[in-house]
Amino acid sequence: MKILIVEDDTRTREFIELGLQQSGHRVESADNGRDGWLKAAAEPFDLAVVDVMLPELDGVSLVKKWRAARLAFPVIILSARASESDKIAGLEAGADDYLAKPFSLAELVARVNAQIRRASAVVEPAELVVADLRLNIVTRKVFRGDDPIVLQPLEFQLLEYLMRNKGRVVSKSTIIEHVWDYNFDTHTNIVESRMSRLRDKVDDPYDRKLIATVRGFGYRME
Repeated sequence: MKILIVEDDTRTREFIELGLQQSGHRVESADNGRDGWLKAAAEPFDLAVVDVMLPELDGVSLVKKWRAARLAFPVIILSARASESDKIAGLEAGADDYLAKPFSLAELVARVNAQIRRASAVVEPAELVVADLRLNIVTRKVFRGDDPIVLQPLEFQLLEYLMRNKGRVVSKSTIIEHVWDYNFDTHTNIVESRMSRLRDKVDDPYDRKLIATVRGFGYRME
């Protein structure tokens, strides 16, 4: 899916770009409201992520202008303003969702995917499958063959992220951004520790190993 990010803070914009690209989306960006308006008017997008405090044209006014031009793609507003009145103003301007800063990348990606599913009426499968490993998103149950596997919540989130990206190498920093959040200390060994526990349950009792370490790069679900 093609997503437009309109955010004037360089660090935040690049952080969002990386997360959405890692989730398989194509991304274009603008650092002010005027360029955001021109980009969306010139080419189709599946969704936009828009900051409120933008130079040249603020985010709420930008959304109003898009809606007046009958541009109907979903819009998620980002803002450090988290009051009820601010949220109401953004939603009444035509936004579909409102996310207060600071936010976790995992939550933003989940909201982006939810809005895209709603807009396209695509139903996400309830179960992820890799070889004989099955993870049910609805019931939160995991099986390896006929064997049930009991996971802690963070282990479940880690396994879900690996399975959603099967065949793709994901780095430690990307895992931290998606499973934890972007404020987490990237120098900690939490990823290695959780991955070791996950392998103890998902891989070690079985002949076929599914979680591979790609030395110097990260991990891959085979």
